[in-house]
Amino acid sequence: MVRGLLLMGMVLASGTMAAENPLAAHRWKARVVVMSAPGLDDPHLMRQRALLAAVPDGVRDRDLVVLEAVGTTAEARGLRARLGLPDASFRVVLVGKDGGTKLDSATPLPAETLFSTIDAMPMRRDEMGR
Repeated sequence: MVRGLLLMGMVLASGTMAAENPLAAHRWKARVVVMSAPGLDDPHLMRQRALLAAVPDGVRDRDLVVLEAVGTTAEARGLRARLGLPDASFRVVLVGKDGGTKLDSATPLPAETLFSTIDAMPMRRDEMGR
Protein backbone atom coordinates (compact mmCIF):
# COMPACT_ATOMS: atom_id res chain seq x y z
CA MET A 1 0.00 0.00 0.00
CA VAL A 2 2.69 2.50 1.00
CA ARG A 3 4.78 1.41 -2.00
CA GLY A 4 1.80 2.30 -4.21
CA LEU A 5 1.55 5.70 -2.53
CA LEU A 6 5.27 6.25 -3.10
CA LEU A 7 4.94 5.41 -6.77
CA MET A 8 1.84 7.55 -7.10
CA GLY A 9 3.65 10.44 -5.45
CA MET A 10 6.64 10.11 -7.75
CA VAL A 11 4.37 10.02 -10.81
CA LEU A 12 2.47 13.10 -9.65
CA ALA A 13 5.76 14.88 -9.01
CA SER A 14 6.70 14.46 -12.66
CA GLY A 15 3.72 16.35 -14.12
CA THR A 16 3.76 19.92 -15.39
CA MET A 17 1.84 21.41 -12.50
CA ALA A 18 3.97 19.36 -10.12
CA ALA A 19 7.13 20.81 -11.64
CA GLU A 20 5.93 24.30 -10.74
CA ASN A 21 4.61 23.29 -7.32
CA PRO A 22 4.69 19.57 -6.62
CA LEU A 23 2.47 20.02 -3.57
CA ALA A 24 -0.32 21.99 -5.30
CA ALA A 25 -2.19 18.89 -6.49
CA HIS A 26 -2.62 17.75 -2.89
CA ARG A 27 -3.71 21.01 -1.27
CA TRP A 28 -6.97 20.63 0.66
CA LYS A 29 -7.15 16.96 -0.43
CA ALA A 30 -4.30 15.19 1.33
CA ARG A 31 -1.53 15.58 3.83
CA VAL A 32 1.91 14.98 2.36
CA VAL A 33 4.99 13.35 3.84
CA VAL A 34 8.04 14.40 1.84
CA MET A 35 11.18 12.34 2.26
CA SER A 36 14.32 13.95 0.87
CA ALA A 37 17.64 12.14 0.59
CA PRO A 38 20.80 12.40 -1.48
CA GLY A 39 20.43 8.83 -2.76
CA LEU A 40 18.32 5.68 -2.65
CA ASP A 41 20.84 4.03 -0.33
CA ASP A 42 20.42 6.64 2.42
CA PRO A 43 19.84 4.73 5.70
CA HIS A 44 17.43 7.35 7.04
CA LEU A 45 15.35 7.13 3.84
CA MET A 46 15.20 3.35 4.09
CA ARG A 47 14.18 3.58 7.77
CA GLN A 48 11.45 6.16 7.08
CA ARG A 49 10.06 4.00 4.29
CA ALA A 50 9.96 1.00 6.64
CA LEU A 51 8.24 2.99 9.39
CA LEU A 52 5.48 4.08 7.01
CA ALA A 53 5.17 0.68 5.32
CA ALA A 54 4.46 -0.87 8.72
CA VAL A 55 1.29 1.22 9.19
CA PRO A 56 -0.60 1.32 5.87
CA ASP A 57 -4.00 1.70 7.56
CA GLY A 58 -2.82 4.73 9.53
CA VAL A 59 -1.38 6.29 6.39
CA ARG A 60 -4.61 5.75 4.47
CA ASP A 61 -6.89 6.86 7.34
CA ARG A 62 -5.07 10.18 7.61
CA ASP A 63 -5.15 10.95 3.88
CA LEU A 64 -1.36 10.79 3.63
CA VAL A 65 0.45 10.91 0.32
CA VAL A 66 4.16 10.10 0.38
CA LEU A 67 6.50 11.92 -1.99
CA GLU A 68 10.21 11.39 -2.36
CA ALA A 69 12.87 13.88 -3.42
CA VAL A 70 15.82 11.58 -3.97
CA GLY A 71 18.94 12.26 -5.98
CA THR A 72 19.46 15.14 -8.35
CA THR A 73 16.52 14.88 -10.74
CA ALA A 74 14.69 18.06 -11.68
CA GLU A 75 11.65 16.83 -9.75
CA ALA A 76 13.70 16.17 -6.60
CA ARG A 77 15.41 19.56 -6.84
CA GLY A 78 12.07 21.30 -7.38
CA LEU A 79 10.44 19.65 -4.38
CA ARG A 80 13.44 20.43 -2.18
CA ALA A 81 13.48 24.05 -3.36
CA ARG A 82 9.76 24.39 -2.61
CA LEU A 83 10.32 23.23 0.98
CA GLY A 84 13.77 24.75 1.51
CA LEU A 85 15.43 21.36 2.02
CA PRO A 86 19.14 20.63 1.63
CA ASP A 87 20.38 18.45 -1.24
CA ALA A 88 23.05 16.56 0.66
CA SER A 89 21.22 15.25 3.72
CA PHE A 90 18.04 13.43 4.75
CA ARG A 91 14.92 15.38 5.75
CA VAL A 92 11.35 14.33 6.32
CA VAL A 93 8.59 16.94 6.24
CA LEU A 94 4.90 16.69 7.04
CA VAL A 95 2.82 19.13 5.01
CA GLY A 96 -0.79 19.72 6.07
CA LYS A 97 -3.79 19.89 3.78
CA ASP A 98 -3.47 23.68 3.97
CA GLY A 99 0.00 23.45 2.41
CA GLY A 100 1.86 24.48 5.56
CA THR A 101 4.79 22.61 7.06
CA LYS A 102 3.72 20.87 10.27
CA LEU A 103 6.83 18.82 11.09
CA ASP A 104 10.38 18.89 9.77
CA SER A 105 13.04 16.46 10.94
CA ALA A 106 16.60 15.46 10.03
CA THR A 107 15.93 11.94 11.34
CA PRO A 108 13.16 9.47 10.52
CA LEU A 109 9.88 10.20 12.27
CA PRO A 110 8.11 7.34 14.05
CA ALA A 111 4.57 6.77 12.80
CA GLU A 112 3.29 7.60 16.29
CA THR A 113 4.84 11.06 16.05
CA LEU A 114 3.37 11.71 12.61
CA PHE A 115 -0.03 10.38 13.59
CA SER A 116 -0.27 12.22 16.91
CA THR A 117 0.70 15.48 15.18
CA ILE A 118 -1.94 14.93 12.50
CA ASP A 119 -4.59 13.81 14.98
CA ALA A 120 -4.12 17.03 16.97
CA MET A 121 -4.84 19.20 13.92
CA PRO A 122 -8.27 20.89 13.89
CA MET A 123 -9.06 19.62 10.38
CA ARG A 124 -8.25 16.03 11.39
CA ARG A 125 -10.31 16.30 14.59
CA ASP A 126 -13.21 17.45 12.41
CA GLU A 127 -12.65 14.47 10.06
CA MET A 128 -12.65 12.05 12.99
CA GLY A 129 -15.89 13.56 14.29
CA ARG A 130 -17.72 12.86 11.05
